[in-house]
Amino acid sequence: MIEVEQLRFAWPRSAADCVAIDRLHITAGCALFLHGPSGGGKSTLLGLLAGVLLPRQGRVSLLGRDWAALPGARRDAWRADHVGYIFQQFNLLPYLSVLDNVLLPCRFSALRRQRAGGRAAAASAGSLLARVGLPPALWTRPAAELSVGQQQRVAAARALIGRPEVVIADEPTSALDAELRNGFMDLLLGECRAAGSTLVFVSHDERLAERFDQRLSLAEVNRAGASA
Repeated sequence: MIEVEQLRFAWPRSAADCVAIDRLHITAGCALFLHGPSGGGKSTLLGLLAGVLLPRQGRVSLLGRDWAALPGARRDAWRADHVGYIFQQFNLLPYLSVLDNVLLPCRFSALRRQRAGGRAAAASAGSLLARVGLPPALWTRPAAELSVGQQQRVAAARALIGRPEVVIADEPTSALDAELRNGFMDLLLGECRAAGSTLVFVSHDERLAERFDQRLSLAEVNRAGASA
């Protein structure tokens, strides 16, 4: 599903690479738990896996397509079709309603819209929101009016709609208490397994690792010594 070969990445004006991975292959349908210290490059690596960032050297491919070989617009379209992303800062549009935020991938991707039921995509979005614990009374509210924990669950529903082949989750449980965290993990893992989606999950909470198929310390594969 995801292949990394001889990857090197440095931020502009940085004197050293912050990510240097010789080889990393993530198989289809795998649930991977990725951990490491703060500043170790985890979020940077997720951006590279999703084609949000491009390496200065090497290859990162998704479903056999090298991100760097795709023109900008085609890269965005490929990501919209095949990647659901739960950003650490959520990246919801604050002025849109909760329901419209969840439906955004269906606006940008005909494939995701079709998988979500086409004209019935709103019903699929509502079903996801209910399963992440957001009652219908909140669905028409602007996302900015929700609590941090509620916004995090909206971001998860948005990533899952339309059954993307890959779901990338950057610290998605950080704003949830223990009860909500357990329910969230049940939903995320269950939805990914039902859809056959590959899950790449970053967290500092290593108590969650036992629920995943594979566990990977970024320090074991990242040869760069600088922080990211």
